[in-house]
Amino acid sequence: MLLDTASMYFRAFFGVPEITAPDGTPVNAVRGLMDFISRLVDQYHPSDLVCCWDNDWRPQWRVDLIPTYKAHRVVEEVETAPDVEEVEDALQVQVPIILDVLDAFGIRVIGHDGYEADDVIGTLATNAGQPVDIVTGDRDLFQLVDDEADVRVLYIARGVGNHERVTNQWVRDKYGIDARQYADFATMRGDASDGLPGVKGVGEKTAATLLERFGDMPGIIAAANDPDSDMGPGPRGKIKAAADYLEVAPTVVAVARDLPLDRGDVLLPAKPRDEQKVRELAERWGLESPTERLVQALDR
Repeated sequence: MLLDTASMYFRAFFGVPEITAPDGTPVNAVRGLMDFISRLVDQYHPSDLVCCWDNDWRPQWRVDLIPTYKAHRVVEEVETAPDVEEVEDALQVQVPIILDVLDAFGIRVIGHDGYEADDVIGTLATNAGQPVDIVTGDRDLFQLVDDEADVRVLYIARGVGNHERVTNQWVRDKYGIDARQYADFATMRGDASDGLPGVKGVGEKTAATLLERFGDMPGIIAAANDPDSDMGPGPRGKIKAAADYLEVAPTVVAVARDLPLDRGDVLLPAKPRDEQKVRELAERWGLESPTERLVQALDR
């Protein structure tokens, strides 16, 4: 089980009512994430679990290709480190607590400098040699769904308790494409939340039709540039007009699958690695109830 950790703690922060520790520090995102993990462990009993981490939420190499990539979420540009993302102070203060709790429980956290959690997930999910469940609220990770390799997404857009199990058939039913085509589909459709403009005038229906007819982005571009192809003049003009964007966008949208990660021990522990530290954190931050639930989930 691979957790898109930031996706989950953002969801917890905005979805769980405000709760504070004894010293007044907000802890709703911490409590929410712990309860999300407890619920998922209880339901799916994974043998291995990784909290995948954004070491860089806006990698410079993606920005170099598409300068608008996540630009609207930047509050401070930093030359020698990742740009500062717009995150509410009440959430930002909880991130170190989340890391402390995960470490005390012995739940593995993996990130990679210069890359997003999506890229860590892509690498761990590819050639995993075992079934993989990816937990995320990000549609971009649909590109990793692979029925043959037993990789699916547990999509939490409607909440962890009401998540959807995304398989290739689910993607086909919803979008009219196969999951392996999703990155090209997203490239053409664009995504305002990520600062990806997409191909002007090409929405989901046209993107799906083009992929159904021409297979993938190289096939679509080749058909647009071939005067003898049967691509209509409307889509042909739109694809050709977006040539510069389409030269770089597929690289930005596709998640990395070959990072040199230090995988280490990703076995889900049956009990906290440091029980004393867990007790101390629970008392300090008022996390007794979610701690008890997570301990019980691991034990079961």
